[in-house]
Order: sequence, then structure tokens, then C-alpha cells
Amino acid sequence: MGSYYDFSELPTVVYVSGRPIVYDGNRRIILAKIKHNLVSIGNHQIETPEVPEVIPCNVCSESIALQNVYRKHAESGSWDPLERDIFLHKFMGEKKSSFLLFDENTNGFISSHPVLNQGFVKKEILNDKGLSELGFSFDKEQMLTLHSKEELVIVLQDLLLKVTEKKISTRTNRGEILNVLDVRTREIIEQNKDQEYRIVDDFCDNSNDADVGVAESSQQSVQRRTRRVKSTAMQLFGGPLYLKAGDINNLYRDICEIYDYYESNKTRFTDSFFPIVRMSMRLLCESASNDMDLPKIDDYIDKYCSKAKTSMSQDVKTFLSNQNVSQQTIVQLLHTGAHNYSASKSYDQTLAVSILLGAILSLSHGKK
Repeated sequence: MGSYYDFSELPTVVYVSGRPIVYDGNRRIILAKIKHNLVSIGNHQIETPEVPEVIPCNVCSESIALQNVYRKHAESGSWDPLERDIFLHKFMGEKKSSFLLFDENTNGFISSHPVLNQGFVKKEILNDKGLSELGFSFDKEQMLTLHSKEELVIVLQDLLLKVTEKKISTRTNRGEILNVLDVRTREIIEQNKDQEYRIVDDFCDNSNDADVGVAESSQQSVQRRTRRVKSTAMQLFGGPLYLKAGDINNLYRDICEIYDYYESNKTRFTDSFFPIVRMSMRLLCESASNDMDLPKIDDYIDKYCSKAKTSMSQDVKTFLSNQNVSQQTIVQLLHTGAHNYSASKSYDQTLAVSILLGAILSLSHGKK
């Protein structure tokens, strides 16, 4: 307020049951009351502006007061989109927007991540069309989803990350929500599109990161992404391999370099990337087989596969089984990767093939 009370903006007052209620200008009125000792603030000392004991007010009906408050705060941009929608519903009788319903049904996912509480996110991403593309709908005020609880968290955390990193913004990838999301997220959305909608119940994103909207370093963003992808605790080739120096190690390292580049630049790629990885793994397997003087990769797999699986944890074995990757199928899956584009686009199956191949390579070409 400065050093004196500015009368260019009057407090808005509505008489409710004979009592004057301040609808706009509460902080100014409180300062005036403190100035004239009408309210106590204990032993605290604050500097108050010069203000007379009697001040003019804009006394009006409630409907006019609400319109004035809305014009001043919502239309001027001093309120964020969620505050605006709450006001419209609570005080002006409008239906809850999809944006507000989404926040309520996800335990405050928008309000706890301020980076999502932006106009373009409301208008272009978390609107009816965008939510439908992501696998969400509404039955009155209850949000429905095509995804399981775990998949729901993956989808929303990926969306949050893309907005935080400005991979989706008012200047970047507008209207291209699905194309910007990670391959794994797009797979979830695609594989669930024919599922029945279910109620979003007891949502919790487990992010423990309420201030994620604050600008973050790229390292922090990558760490959060890694934590999400490792929901399966699986890595390409099952983790780093320590192979003997030579052509096999060189080819393995080159595949890893390409994959690491993909991990850091996912928005530049489509889901066509995984067939490329599958073809590279077939080349790696054939090269390793020839290096062991085994003309067929079937012979190479048969020689090492059983022993390779003995070193795997039960979680890894279960993951391979769920992706139909075994001693009997891996050769066909490698061939499929080279010849069937559509069938080789699965993220999880590509990962599973690489894990089994990595265990075999460790036996045949690992450092002694």
C-alpha cells in the first residue's frame, strides 16, 4: 500500500444478514484496523500506512461484488487457472471444470505441482480432449481411467516431467502430447485403449516432490526419470557387461552408446527406435556366435543359455517369462526383430531379449 491508504481502489462490501462483509480488499481493511488498534497482533510490530478511521467502500449486491472480484483477479491474471475454476464453481454456480475435477480426483496432482497450474496446460493438455487421449474420462464428478494404479502414476509422472523440462510448452510441441511422451508411456496408452474404464481410487503419485514446479536442474530431472523407468528394476543387457576386448565388446559398447543417446533425447525418437535395437542385438548375437566358431546362433544360444539363466534373480526370470523370452523363443525373437517391424516395437520385450543376451555374452565373452 505504500505510506498512505490509496483510495483509487475501494474495498468491495456486501451486507449479508445486516453485517458488512468485505469481498475484496480484506488485507487493506486489516491494516487499517491494526492502525487504529481495532484488532490485536500481540507484541508484533509492523509499519502501517496512514489511513483515516472512516473510509469509503464500494457497497453493492453480492452478484455485482462477485463479478467485480472475478474481473479484477481472474481476468487480470493474478489468479492461476485452478483458483479461477474454484471461484467460478464455489461462488458463481458454474460446473466444475475438467481441470478442477482432475485435481480433485488425483489427490491434488495439479495444486501440488504448480508447473501444471498454467493456462496452456489447462487449455491444451488437461482438457477433455487431452485427457481422453491420455486414457481418462469422467462420470459426473468421478474420474475414470483405462490404466491400472501403477500405469496411472507412470503416465502422469511422465507428463509432469515433460512440462517441467519444457518439452511441452507454449512454444514447443503444442498439440503433440502423445508424441512427446516416453515410448513406454505411449505403449501403456496404446495397449489400454480398448480396456474398460475404471474408477480412479486412492490415487497417490508417491513423488514426495511437491515443489517440482520450481525450476530444476537437468540432473534432478534425469534422476526422477530413472526412478520411474526402474519400476521394473531392469536395464539394457541387465546392466553393464565386462567383456574381453575385441569386436564383440566394441559392438556391444556401440549399441549401449546409441541407447544412452536415446535415453537422453527421447523426444527426438519415435517407437521405431526399438526395432533398430532389436536388429543390432541380432547382429551382436550372430557376431558372437561366429567368434565362438558356432555357425548358427541356435547353437550359440543352446550352449550358454541354461547356465546364463542360473545367475538371474527370480524377478528377472519372471520378467523374461512375462515377455515370452526363453531359450526356445529368443532366436525367433531376434529374427523377428530384423524382419517384422510391427512385432519388434515392444519396449519390455526388447529389454527382456537384451537381458538374456547379456547374460549369455557374459559367459562366452566375459573377462576371466
